[in-house]
Amino acid sequence: MSNRIVIPIDRPHLQCLGPLGNSDPTGLINAETNRIPFRAENFSLDLWKDAFRSWPSPTKGWKDWFLRVSHSNEVQWGERKLDQCIRLSLANMHRNESLLIAASYFWSDTLNAFIFGHGSASPTLADVLMLTGLDISTADSSLIFDTTPSAKVETRSIGGWSGYIQKYHRTGPVNIKEQTTFLNMWLDKFVFCGRSARPTSVYLLAAERLANGCRFPLGRYLLGSTYHLLHQVTKKLLLGEPIGNLGGPWRFINMWLSLHMHKRLEFDHFAQRFPRDIAEDHELDEEESATRPPLNYGKAVIVLPGTGGNRDQVSRFFQTLYEGLTKEQ
Repeated sequence: MSNRIVIPIDRPHLQCLGPLGNSDPTGLINAETNRIPFRAENFSLDLWKDAFRSWPSPTKGWKDWFLRVSHSNEVQWGERKLDQCIRLSLANMHRNESLLIAASYFWSDTLNAFIFGHGSASPTLADVLMLTGLDISTADSSLIFDTTPSAKVETRSIGGWSGYIQKYHRTGPVNIKEQTTFLNMWLDKFVFCGRSARPTSVYLLAAERLANGCRFPLGRYLLGSTYHLLHQVTKKLLLGEPIGNLGGPWRFINMWLSLHMHKRLEFDHFAQRFPRDIAEDHELDEEESATRPPLNYGKAVIVLPGTGGNRDQVSRFFQTLYEGLTKEQ
């Protein structure tokens, strides 16, 4: 009876549950390859109109609000592994639109990986930790999307994120409510890049939990959101449908691709400059700089120059990824 249930293998004392499939995986590999978007021959830049509408733009008052809230929470942010990622929001990140478009055609939903000519590559939890510093290891028991937050925020007819800052940027000691509203904006605008591109309460419960000292693996949520976004993009590309404004962590994907392609892009990461923690209206002395060398990979790649969705640039990136990077690249 056991011979009908388990697959016989050469190593003693080990058994593998059946049923045994075709030992030649060529057919499966070919079938999966045909599901990668570039095989669908639906390439058109017109499909990408509005795809990056939720990309965060600079918001007046954000840096000053950061300086105020961080002054009393910097130690706690460090303990909860939030500090590095929150500081990334100070940079005005320019997207490499051509690279994002070209790479998206190589995503495999089955493998959760890009299938480039030089092999498969995928954002991992290690990449999340290296680029953002977010928690990836704490046991997840927070149920951050299953209950209703006690805090309330006004999101409609408030004048966008600028109006949101004006309303919730307080004076005096920073309390839990102000921390919550600050973290809500950070999560919505800079981490998960909500599709509405305006204030919402989607991440309010997570912000409230963080403000009250709760720890949960936010880095895992970011990686899961990344995979989900690329799944949505892949599905639309295969059908030849416009991508539209999906929202999602395009910034993190841009950072990961910039790091993966750093030799091809010919940028020296640590020759870049990251904004200093100074007020927006600070007047610089003659020998004073508004920037400083980056202290980690996240700060180094987030300030790299970007590109628009130029057809020639997309084609060059596509060809490079299709043929594969060399050891020198």
